[in-house]
Amino acid sequence: MAKQEDIFKNVVSHAKEYGFIFPSSEVYDGLSAVYDYAQNGVELKKNIREYWWKSMVQMNENIVGLDAAILMHPTTWKASGHVDAFNDPLIDNKDSKKRYRADTLVEDYCKKLEDKADKEIDKARARFGDAFNKEEFITTNARVVEYLAKKKEILSRLAKGMTDDLQDVKALIEELGIADPETGSKNWTDVKQFNLMFGTKLGASAENAMDLYLRPETAQGIFVNFLNVQKSGRMKVPFGIAQTGKAFRNEIVARQFIFRMREFEQMEMQFFVRPGEEMKSYEYWKETRLKWHLSLGLGKENYRFHDHEKLAHYANAAADIEFNFPFGFKELEGIHSRTDFDLKAHEEYSGRKLQYFDPELNENYVPYVVETSVGLDRMFLAVFATSLQEETLEDGSTRTVLKLPAVLAPTKAAVLPLVKKDGLPEISRKIIEDLKWDFNVAYDEKDAVGRRYRRQDALGTPFCITVDHQTLEDETVTIRHRDTMKQDRVKITELRAIIENEVSMKNWLMKM
Repeated sequence: MAKQEDIFKNVVSHAKEYGFIFPSSEVYDGLSAVYDYAQNGVELKKNIREYWWKSMVQMNENIVGLDAAILMHPTTWKASGHVDAFNDPLIDNKDSKKRYRADTLVEDYCKKLEDKADKEIDKARARFGDAFNKEEFITTNARVVEYLAKKKEILSRLAKGMTDDLQDVKALIEELGIADPETGSKNWTDVKQFNLMFGTKLGASAENAMDLYLRPETAQGIFVNFLNVQKSGRMKVPFGIAQTGKAFRNEIVARQFIFRMREFEQMEMQFFVRPGEEMKSYEYWKETRLKWHLSLGLGKENYRFHDHEKLAHYANAAADIEFNFPFGFKELEGIHSRTDFDLKAHEEYSGRKLQYFDPELNENYVPYVVETSVGLDRMFLAVFATSLQEETLEDGSTRTVLKLPAVLAPTKAAVLPLVKKDGLPEISRKIIEDLKWDFNVAYDEKDAVGRRYRRQDALGTPFCITVDHQTLEDETVTIRHRDTMKQDRVKITELRAIIENEVSMKNWLMKM
């Protein structure tokens, strides 16, 4: 655990030191769980967003984009259920004065049971080798059976308590002996619900102002525009509407850097299908979205599906793609079969029909919806944390390298004149002028070239192009590859093709 904490601290420190993420309003001691994306972070974030958009919208003829307003009519959130049901169950520790999500405390307890089961499985795998049968071991080993059965029972009781009586959740916490993670105190208050939406007002004067909310999700902007998009785009079911944008949640227990923030960005797609065809579409998007993640090369072992046992009121199937963050496997993306709940709810509250006339069936119906929703900030953290590595080199020295997928790297290449004289800076500038139309490139002339290599390694730059005195003779340069540190001598005219081959979105997305 200590090692994981150290890795996470390094991630947070590196993000600030190298201009990726700063605490918001830091000159005023910051604002809890709010962060600013700095000069390199904003480029990485933009590239992740574009990688998603190209794969989701540009590569699918039946999916179009939308950019709905953050402020929406307040009845929107009544229809969606957010006004009445968008709550977190919170519990305070009387001694430490710390506040926690009650369900998270129980789920963390269950995670420890799961870890104990995994430890037994790993020990058996090491003992039996190729002869190990995991499924048989899970069902026959007494300890593993006990751990997993207890976990299932606890989660079932938690789900019932969350629905029926929050006092049962408190009783469960006390029965399990769950303590404050920071102080060890078990002196808990009652569990209470807390609405997560930020309120604001619209109007010139306080007495006439309308109460509004900052949207807690982007999906509702898609649902209320369903018919507008369908008719203006002459879309035929099945079709999708994609959107990226800011959402806001008054997270009381915001933690783990940018994993859980009060202001965050979502990348969502709502796919409208005929009733009865939603499960086929649900399975398709589960598979497709995992392929998209795997195309970035962050390691197949870092992903897993988690199928929901407890479903939201609007869903008939739901699964998370979980990623192995420095603090363990957590949700990265959700795929949900939302049925026709949202469109029917907006029909009811608005008094307007939100139906599709299907010419093939010659009938009107409210489409069912399959949703894919990934947090852009969580995606940033997954990419950044996995890419940050410490390497020991052959000479015994170490280097810090940010092995970002080249397609996402903020800067694709840095051009380095060996010395600041003899015309080398001028040639370097000409190379930049030529490349900058296609790639984000940087010029770096400060310090010895070895130090500049290390600086670009830490920034995640895939290529360093060194201009030296031989360049004056034959118009060749040295191009250094970040991951291997291999250096090749190439013609200046070859640079564009070399870089394009490594950073092209087409080449990366073709891996799907």
